[in-house]
Amino acid sequence: MAPARAILLVGPTGSGKTPLGRLLQRRGLRGRRCRHFDFGQQLRDVAAAETPPKYLTPEDVQVIRAVLAGGALLADEHFPIAERILRAFLDRCNLGPDELAVLNGLPRHVGQARDIERIVTVREVIYLRCTAEVARQRIASNIGGDRDGRGDDEMRSVRNRLETFARRILPLVDHYRQAGVPVRTIHVGPETTAEQMWAALHDEC
Repeated sequence: MAPARAILLVGPTGSGKTPLGRLLQRRGLRGRRCRHFDFGQQLRDVAAAETPPKYLTPEDVQVIRAVLAGGALLADEHFPIAERILRAFLDRCNLGPDELAVLNGLPRHVGQARDIERIVTVREVIYLRCTAEVARQRIASNIGGDRDGRGDDEMRSVRNRLETFARRILPLVDHYRQAGVPVRTIHVGPETTAEQMWAALHDEC
């Protein structure tokens, strides 16, 4: 089976990836239907479930819970966990030839970007650019409305995730740019909404 077509959302925690991903799923992007893959939410759902889904083992769940507790990334040796979660999502969606998967939270570093090439083809990167301070303000105000019920927004975990973003995730932007993948940058402020981000994507066309 050919790899699914995808766009990738890149931005620090709090930048608005999940609200934008949800809006893209509702409205599409430039006339194409989108399905939002929120990897972080998938991990939180697995960690909170009483029993693991059929495609994961109890040991996989232990790894996921440890990663979430520390605000870290899945190590390269644990990529098969991420792969099984992504493949299960794509199987459920059964994307058509003109539909796009919206990747939010995966790949999380350049090594994973190479690993997912056999599963999806990233056609565009949307980089939600904001400072760490702005990200903290957005999390505190819950500007996107997606922070309710999250147990990983305490100060230490947020700080760890912001540091991890700068060190491991942000290089994805240059990785894809060097590979010839278009990168759209949206500058995100403390009160920037998903509606404004969605409009900006279409204004750039």
